[in-house]
Amino acid sequence: MDLELDGLEVTFDHTAVAAPRIRDLLPIYRDLLGGRHLGGGGDNRVAGYRTLQLTYSNGGKVELMEPLAGSTFFDSFFELTRGRGGVHHLNFHVGDLRAAVAALTARGYRLHGLNEADPRWREVFLHPKEAHGVLIQLAQPGPREADEWRSTLEEVLAGHGRNGNGIASR
Repeated sequence: MDLELDGLEVTFDHTAVAAPRIRDLLPIYRDLLGGRHLGGGGDNRVAGYRTLQLTYSNGGKVELMEPLAGSTFFDSFFELTRGRGGVHHLNFHVGDLRAAVAALTARGYRLHGLNEADPRWREVFLHPKEAHGVLIQLAQPGPREADEWRSTLEEVLAGHGRNGNGIASR
């Protein structure tokens, strides 16, 4: 896949890993590999998942994800991975999401999940059938306040991160 997107800036940002419980991912991605919580994270109550990011000494990032109680968001993904989870998607940041969508659509790529509702995070996905089995997220991060509150790892897992539902992770 040509990631130049007709001259648009495209930057790899992170790999997302999903499991039934974020707590099951921490012994590997935090304890063994040395990931440090970036601060922040929380719940997407509409889609039904909780997320947080870890960073590493070279600047790389891994996003950890789990379903919220009662959510079906990861059902087909967990079915494919026999309930264990694994790499869920790769995230690339783009400087202009609308231009990226136009460029990909013009090239015949099928996109889904276009969401421009939140100015802090606009996104679209390139279907795994278009990218050799990998879900690719293209996102245009928006402005953030310099003094914006960023929850601790414990707050996220307790359900008190951004948009938290107040229900602790299992």
